[in-house]
Amino acid sequence: MLKNEIIQILKEIPLFKALSEEHLLKISNEFNINKLKKGKTIFYQEDESTDLYIVLEGAVKACLIDPEGKELMLNILKKGDFFGELSLLDGKPRSATTITVADSVVGILKREKFLTLLNNNPIIAISLLSAIVDRIRMTDDMLSSMAFLDVSRRIIKFLLNTAQKESKMTENGLIKIKKITHKELASCTGASREAVTKALKILKFRGILIEKNEFLFISKDIEL
Repeated sequence: MLKNEIIQILKEIPLFKALSEEHLLKISNEFNINKLKKGKTIFYQEDESTDLYIVLEGAVKACLIDPEGKELMLNILKKGDFFGELSLLDGKPRSATTITVADSVVGILKREKFLTLLNNNPIIAISLLSAIVDRIRMTDDMLSSMAFLDVSRRIIKFLLNTAQKESKMTENGLIKIKKITHKELASCTGASREAVTKALKILKFRGILIEKNEFLFISKDIEL
């Protein structure tokens, strides 16, 4: 990936958008660039590493995995998203496992380089805190759903949240979402795969969810 491509991506990231072209060039020179195949683990929960990562191409999932291999997906990170910020700031082990969900390119910035950058550009701290708060709110929302919503409503809420980022409205007022596997839905909603399969059957039978080819369709006005 060329330096000017990296700089262009950095310009679009809230964390760095207030910096000058000169600063962005210096940052891009500090990055190590890694090309990773789909399914590659970047780091594991409890790993002793403190670098900051930025997705330059592809997508990465952050998840928790128990000793039996059951997975709870926390977030999907796409081009322009950064991750690893908690260990970056406190120097403690990783709080989650990160795995590529597509062939990806990530930029890696060493902790000492970032802290120097932060010291010289305090405005970055405001953007970083804002991003961390957003992720805390998202986690709180997910925990609330798992505690108070049944599996069917968890699925609907997850699909609607996904739709806000990447789906399109059809002419008849339905939201069009790329199909998600039962395993992925189970990981994202904290339910078993069997419970997800059962809930999807009920949602389709009731006409709340429509499956066609590689897409799911759902009304934007549905109430949880």
